[in-house]
Amino acid sequence: MSDKKENIEFVEDKKDKKEHRKGSVKDILDGSILTNDWVVKQLPYIVFIVILAFIYIGNRYHAEKIVRANIIMQKEINDLRAEAITTSAELMFISKQSEVVKRIKKNGLELKESVEPPKKIIIK
Repeated sequence: MSDKKENIEFVEDKKDKKEHRKGSVKDILDGSILTNDWVVKQLPYIVFIVILAFIYIGNRYHAEKIVRANIIMQKEINDLRAEAITTSAELMFISKQSEVVKRIKKNGLELKESVEPPKKIIIK
């Protein structure tokens, strides 16, 4: 009779082992793993990690957006710099004395070049 009790106890232990088996595929598929005490205790940490993941993803998209805007601004700066250099070169060329004389003659203005050098006016 004691052998039968040992066998019964052994069988019950075997059933307990099956019940305590964690993370089986069946538990995952039917969702009963989410009701385990371990998962419930870890839920705040899991939620915290998910929130951090969302923040990380959002931060990455924001950083990429800033980089793209920075590249566009750099291209625009280079274009404006080239335009400014071209404009200043044209203005320097137009303001030369010989070019001023040519434009005066071209427009038919009755202006003459000064033969005398400029004089300083000193106020005492």
